[in-house]
Amino acid sequence: MGNKNSCCSYSSPQTSHRERVVIPIEDTLHEGEISQTNLQHISEREGDDGEADPSQDPMAKTIFIERSKTAIENGMIRRKSQHQIADLRPLKKSSSCSTIYLDDSTVSQPNLKNTVKCVALAIYYHIKNRDSQRQIDIFDEKLHPLTRDGVSEDYDKYNPEHKQIYKFVRTLFNAAQLTAECAIITLVYLERLLTYSELDIQPSNWKRIVLGAILLASKVWDDQAVWNVDYCQILKDITVEDMNELERQFLELLQFNINVPSSVYAKYYFDLRTLAEANDLTFPSEPLSIERAQKLEAMSRVMADKYTQEAIKNGLKKWSSLDNVTNGGHGGQAERRYLVVMRVGLIVYQTSIEL
Repeated sequence: MGNKNSCCSYSSPQTSHRERVVIPIEDTLHEGEISQTNLQHISEREGDDGEADPSQDPMAKTIFIERSKTAIENGMIRRKSQHQIADLRPLKKSSSCSTIYLDDSTVSQPNLKNTVKCVALAIYYHIKNRDSQRQIDIFDEKLHPLTRDGVSEDYDKYNPEHKQIYKFVRTLFNAAQLTAECAIITLVYLERLLTYSELDIQPSNWKRIVLGAILLASKVWDDQAVWNVDYCQILKDITVEDMNELERQFLELLQFNINVPSSVYAKYYFDLRTLAEANDLTFPSEPLSIERAQKLEAMSRVMADKYTQEAIKNGLKKWSSLDNVTNGGHGGQAERRYLVVMRVGLIVYQTSIEL
């Protein structure tokens, strides 16, 4: 999921060419072996206290879903009650024989605007339903202001609204031209930070935590990452040194664990859609056009060919005749293995049949 190696720069670039420093690995740990250096091996960092990390375990519930549980339940109840009243029932576009409605957001290509809105909403519930007020200095906006004007005296008293969070995140994503996938990775890193560092996101630190997560996610996910100095052009009053220190401490608090499994990414995507549905942040549906249908059919054909070739490599035949059936196995029964690849409309089905 994205790049597995991240090149983090701690100084302002002098040229337009980017250099990647590769550190050679002298010793390789074998299974069951414990590293003797100060840097922990990834196997040594695995939690053994029984608590699952949602940013690494695809089966663990995301933190923002847990903290927005009440809102999700209320949203479902409200929607159910609306459906019982004809006048208030929302209009829903339904597919028919002549028209198919699809939204333009998928797990592999999420809609940018709606994804950013959902991530901002998840951050909103993180702040609103936090358990305590645990703080780390590097994220305190009073100690490290993002503007020359600083912050007001009551900067840590009032929770930001969803619109305020969305505006901040959208500004960074638009200016840096980041992708929707990067927004999902940002949320993963944010929750990993809260889990690892026992930190609470709150009115006094949410901007700098989000900024650090976006900074890191853009470098890990995007091949052409945004430099720290580029963020200083977006946030005019912040210095490169401050950005470098924010990135360094963020990485240390993550224990340099920036890997995001594809299953975890998918879990966060679908949980964000669940959150959006409960808060009436619908993904707009549009009629399936001829051009898009042709693209989907082409993708379907490519996947069908891919599955067929993989099956042939593994010894399965795409077709077989009765003359090639060999008797054997239990009780002299004939066994035939077919790989059937059927394209029905735009959906590819694959199955293996044994007779």
